[in-house]
Amino acid sequence: MPRALEQIRRMRGGAQAQLMRCDDGHYYIVKFQNNPQAAAGGRVLVNDWLGTRLAARIGLPTPPVAVVDVSRDLIALTEELVIQIGTGSVPCSSGPQFGSRYPGDPAHVAVHDFLPDMQMDTVENLADFAGALVLDKFLCNTNGRQAIFFRDPGRSNYTATFIDHGFCFNAGEWSFPDAPLRGIYPRHRVYATVTSMKSFEPWLARVDRITPSVLDEICRDIPPVWYADDQDALYGLLEQIDRRRKKVPDLILEAKNSYRQPFFNWG
Repeated sequence: MPRALEQIRRMRGGAQAQLMRCDDGHYYIVKFQNNPQAAAGGRVLVNDWLGTRLAARIGLPTPPVAVVDVSRDLIALTEELVIQIGTGSVPCSSGPQFGSRYPGDPAHVAVHDFLPDMQMDTVENLADFAGALVLDKFLCNTNGRQAIFFRDPGRSNYTATFIDHGFCFNAGEWSFPDAPLRGIYPRHRVYATVTSMKSFEPWLARVDRITPSVLDEICRDIPPVWYADDQDALYGLLEQIDRRRKKVPDLILEAKNSYRQPFFNWG
């Protein structure tokens, strides 16, 4: 378990995550158990863990994740390690938190959550947005699809990486209120390579191989405090996920037939 050594800066967004340097030599975006999105018992950290690990399992570019230990001493000594609540604040929670690895040294690697249209064509892996939609339909992501774009020093092209799965399974509800446009990235040009259901097949086939044993393996390292030691609720969630594997193609067809028509090259 990496141990946080230093707070670098607060990140934008409702989770009030923090960029932190850890003792394994990496930097992590750390979400805390008491973040504002965790009002339903901290389940959003479980969602982030499951969503990110399943994204990697089906071959999507996503950051490595880790359980990051943040000590009481570091929190007490760091003024910025607080959660803003209205006009007040409370200290960030100590102990095991969710960490998503930053892609390199933040002093040398710039990460963007938006690119102008003229630069979208420089993204090397736009086709992976189709795979991200497969994941979001599978896990019922009720938030907008989040992606970051970065390029290694000396390179002209960007890489898209998929992040932020806290609102999968309807956030803390652990339910699946499907809707046709959920999971659709708002800039439809990322779906230019989608011409038929075959465009989703690499990821659909991989989702079909997400068996109960795979889900159990992914869950082994989740700290029980994240789900309030309620193993029955966690196992119930895993059973629902397993039952959804065959449903994903139909959910994609519902998106295709929606009034937004996101797949403009579908024949």
